[in-house]
Amino acid sequence: MKFKQKAVLFALTLVLALGLSVTALAASTLDKVKSSGVLVAGVKFDAPPFGYINEKGEAVGFDIDVARYIADKLGVRLELKQVTSKTRIPMLQEGQVDMLVATMTHQRGRDEAIDFSITYFFADQRLLVRKGSGIKSVDDLVGKTVATVQGSTSEVNIRKAQPRANVLTFQEYPQAFLAVQQGRAQAMTTDASILVGFAGPNPDYEIVGPSIAPEPYGIGMRENDSKFRDAINFAIMDMWLDGDYHKVYDRWFGPDSGYYLPMTGEIEVWP
Repeated sequence: MKFKQKAVLFALTLVLALGLSVTALAASTLDKVKSSGVLVAGVKFDAPPFGYINEKGEAVGFDIDVARYIADKLGVRLELKQVTSKTRIPMLQEGQVDMLVATMTHQRGRDEAIDFSITYFFADQRLLVRKGSGIKSVDDLVGKTVATVQGSTSEVNIRKAQPRANVLTFQEYPQAFLAVQQGRAQAMTTDASILVGFAGPNPDYEIVGPSIAPEPYGIGMRENDSKFRDAINFAIMDMWLDGDYHKVYDRWFGPDSGYYLPMTGEIEVWP
């Protein structure tokens, strides 16, 4: 083959490769999900009542019910993958999951790495302590140890709110709560909506203090995919409008749930 022919062939191959790459990058996650028939959701297994393994060995919880509603709305099967506060964003970026429904606060720093849906749950950060501990707010944590989860907004917030406290971090919430039970920490801090999952079944513990920080939860998605983001947002709005959101909320946070937490916000609904 002559040199010019080789050069032309190489150029055509390069153009074809670039074209395929652009097409792949332009393809929406929604198209991939519809084509495969499967929506892979990253959820937590350590955060009752949002996501945990029940006595039957099943993954259940508020976040999982929200993910299931979205999958049903898209007409596909739901597949769950466990994530933690530390692993969830990398797993999304690497394509291991299509979305994160994992008690994740929408904040500006995270928005630089991934995109978010509208707020689907309204929470705030508080403290969980043993009753009679004398701890009522972050002011009482001077010189004391507070447990939380590594990679969470709670860790950042508590260090700012009380720099004179010793912050002990763990990979999962049950480990942080165990530290309080064993006396290695005098308090645990995260969102009140997660803390009720530990205070509810354990009457010797209580949630105390004013709000440390607001924690609006959003569903995480890869950046620059407005088609998929719109589909998720519309599903959240529909869940609110058709009453399913209220039913799911009452199941996990209602007066008879064991994790009672009054609803404090309303889902944003576009006209």
